[in-house]
Amino acid sequence: MSADKDNNINMADLATALKEENQEGILNALKGLAGGQHVEEVLSSLSPNVRKRVDFLREIQSQHDELETKFFEERAALEARYQKLYQPLYNKRYEIVTGAVEAEGVTTEASTNEEDAEDKGVPDFWLNALKNNDVLSEEITERDEGALKYLKDIKWARIDNPKGFKLEFYFDTNPYFKNTVLTKTYHMIDEDEPILEKAIGTEIEWYPGKCLTQKLLKKKPKKGSKNNKPITKTEDCESFFNFFSPPQVPEEDEDLDEDAAEELQNQMEQDYDVGSTIRDKIIPHAVSWFTGEAIQDDDIDMDDDDDDDEDLDDEEDEDEDEDEDEDEDEDEGQAKKKVSGQKGARAQLGDGQQGERPPECKQQ
Repeated sequence: MSADKDNNINMADLATALKEENQEGILNALKGLAGGQHVEEVLSSLSPNVRKRVDFLREIQSQHDELETKFFEERAALEARYQKLYQPLYNKRYEIVTGAVEAEGVTTEASTNEEDAEDKGVPDFWLNALKNNDVLSEEITERDEGALKYLKDIKWARIDNPKGFKLEFYFDTNPYFKNTVLTKTYHMIDEDEPILEKAIGTEIEWYPGKCLTQKLLKKKPKKGSKNNKPITKTEDCESFFNFFSPPQVPEEDEDLDEDAAEELQNQMEQDYDVGSTIRDKIIPHAVSWFTGEAIQDDDIDMDDDDDDDEDLDDEEDEDEDEDEDEDEDEDEGQAKKKVSGQKGARAQLGDGQQGERPPECKQQ
């Protein structure tokens, strides 16, 4: 396929995307146009025979890409199939955690133990599961724990238009907010890389004086002030529930300076890290996080990563040592050459006029 043909296709794709106001399509089309220009530059620099070979390799790559597309489609279908198979297990977990049904082997007769009589289901199940994960524990404050005790289930589902996924947090009736379900939706430009387009949260309906994302500050009036009443104001504060008010990407006509853009990028990455951790680790392995078993498995995985990093560092150090040795050898060789050159220069000086410097000396 020629670069001209590629460009024609991309222009058609761009026109269609603009007409449909499809942001993903516009981005892909623009990427294709930019890539097509670079491809043409590379191909035009090749000899005719090499270009034919490269064109043939591109055809092979196209066949590979078609297979890869099918792989992603089949993987998505396989994930959807197993998500349905997981659901009955998640339902059983929910019933036991909330005390809707009793686990096998648990006596249903009236217990003489006051704690057993009061406990229903598994108290603080999701709170402790979340707190035992390093990424999530950093988001949860002591003030949040009271509200998270009422969390009775977390679910997630894939969405197709636009692509992405949605998290759903189910709460019992509680003294903090009216909502029974808090949602967080991630819209992805590319699920496989992944590239986040934006995240959408939920407006939490806090009861008066119960908002956990803000704190009330009271200041004493200045001396001599006519108003003796303390000055009160609210201030944003750290809270897990800020997760439901994600960072917003500004409109295209709003300019961001470099520092603001970098800060926004970091906030979006952190926000996605929290959401994907809940989806990929907490929901499928909740009881392992509750008991702490998953912490050990996570630490082992991190240790393996650290070992790999150390191996890479060792290899880099060895390479640096080898480079330094080579540099030293080169320096010694250059020094020897300089010495021999200087000796030759002296000999030449003896034959020529005094004060003339031979070519070797100009390189020093």
